[in-house]
Amino acid sequence: MRKRFVAFGVLVIAFLIGYKIFAPNERPQRIRIATGGESGVYYAYGNALADILERRMNIPVVTIQSGGSVDNIRILRSGRADIAFAQNDIMAYAHEGINIFSTEGGFKDFSAAVCLYPEACQIVARRDIAGIPDLKGRRVSLGDEGSGTELNALQILGAYGISYADVDVDHLSFGASVTAFREGKIDAFFCTAGVPTPAISELSADGEVRLLNIGDAHARTLIRQYPYYSRQIIPSGVYPGMDEEAETVAVKASLAVSDKLSPQVVADLLKILFESRAEIAKISAEAALLNDKSALDGMSIPMHPGAEKYFFDR
Repeated sequence: MRKRFVAFGVLVIAFLIGYKIFAPNERPQRIRIATGGESGVYYAYGNALADILERRMNIPVVTIQSGGSVDNIRILRSGRADIAFAQNDIMAYAHEGINIFSTEGGFKDFSAAVCLYPEACQIVARRDIAGIPDLKGRRVSLGDEGSGTELNALQILGAYGISYADVDVDHLSFGASVTAFREGKIDAFFCTAGVPTPAISELSADGEVRLLNIGDAHARTLIRQYPYYSRQIIPSGVYPGMDEEAETVAVKASLAVSDKLSPQVVADLLKILFESRAEIAKISAEAALLNDKSALDGMSIPMHPGAEKYFFDR
């Protein structure tokens, strides 16, 4: 009888320890945020958010520089990050284990927290390139191999009947694409990011740069095939020297969070994010686009319970 009691006691202690570890309101010892490349929006937005979270939550918050959406989801999957910036289409591909995640299988242990802002698919080209069909035979960077930008580029080119074989392809990061363009090593590059993108602003100030349009018919084709896209107009004057608006498509930049984060921590994170929009916008203008009306639009995977707590239980 004594042995049974001891065994039962061990089970009770193990249960209580387990409950403590996974208690719904427990605060983590630190938070890790996967951002992006140094010249991109995710990097600036993520670092500004990290500084504020660290002050407001009184725990260490560290950022991880990365290759962007695809890299961030893999970092999240590996357990090296708790929060990740990612495009909503990439989040859906990872959740279902399709497209660029087909060999890895579905990743179900993460959820959506909030949709932040639209990310425009921007095609930066030299002035002598009038439109997307003229990219044939030109040297074009499609972004890092396996990145969300590359997938967007291939889908856009495909809508125009253009394949890998039709262009001289480079796979360069966003920062490397900007440098190569400035040095005359490439004729165009794709960039999926918030508008304005600082590095593109710098390029356009140098002159001889245009944004290529995705016409109405081709945009409809893309949206029909890939419902994560939406129409996006980049107004004239957003970039120096660009006095015509550009028509394109966009996906949503979102925050993905590990399911290991408690609902209360995620709800607190969102509360701080919304209350700090103006402060973050001083570092990353895209933060000003966050609002209650569009924060759930385009959410492509299940919502974290903490997000439900914030948006629906206030």
